[in-house]
Formats: sequence, C-alpha cells, structure tokens
Amino acid sequence: MTAKDGRTSLDDTSKAIIEQLQDDGRRSYADIGKAVGLSEAAVRQRVQKLIDGGVMQIVAVTDPLQLGFLRQAMIGIRVSGDTRAVADAVADIPAVDYVVLTAGSFDLLVEIVCEDDEKLLDILNEQIRSLDGVLSTETFVYLKLRKQLYNWGTR
Repeated sequence: MTAKDGRTSLDDTSKAIIEQLQDDGRRSYADIGKAVGLSEAAVRQRVQKLIDGGVMQIVAVTDPLQLGFLRQAMIGIRVSGDTRAVADAVADIPAVDYVVLTAGSFDLLVEIVCEDDEKLLDILNEQIRSLDGVLSTETFVYLKLRKQLYNWGTR
C-alpha cells in the first residue's frame, strides 16, 4: 500500500520483520515468525513483497579493505545544468557506490571505493571531471571509518 507522499505504508508486523533483519540479516524466517507472531511461510511472503517493492534489500555488507579496496573517498561535485543527468552519469561508474543530490555547497555527493590513490585519480580525471556539466570537484579521502550502521529501524 502506498501513502500519499509516495512512500510504502507498512504495518507494525512488516516493520517488526524489517527490524529483525536489520539486527541479523541471516535470521531464519522461522525465528522471525516466532518473534513477530507469523508462520515461516507468511514471513517469507512478506519479505519477498518488501524486496519486490524496493522497501529493503538483503545484502552482504563487506569491509572494502579486506577485499583489496584500499581507498575510499567522498567527492563533492558542483554541476552546471541538470544535476539529475550528471548524477545518472556518475552512478554508471563502477567504482561509485553512493550518489546523492544535495542542497548546499555541492550539487552531488559521491562515494568512491577503489584499489588505491592512482585508481582514484584516474576515476576523478577520466570519468568524473570529464563529464559534461561538471564544474568542479572536491575530494574528501577517508582516513578511518569510525561508524557505519544500517539498523536505523522503522518509523
């Protein structure tokens, strides 16, 4: 069910299922069912409906450093023209894992995960700064990640 503002309207049971999975994405449907008062099959159906509706994803969150991606950076991009077109072009770059259109000093914030500084420089110069509409960039190299959570719950 969709609310007037375009968001999916969730009942308390669906919210409880999401919170169970945010706590442990490998939790079995049977265990979730016990916690929320549904059968395993009913939980499975609801989870699939939440996934199909784009409400949630179930993915393995990895440590980029352990996988050989030694450089992470946030890039602020100032754009001339349609920010959506530039955002779409930037989102197509494989090393980009996050693109958000913003208000403020930058029109876009983009997160890059790549192997090293040389690769970051290549991405900046050959793939981002060369795009039509990109006026300027500012790169914020991550020195150490202190906190990254995905369990903000439901409201």
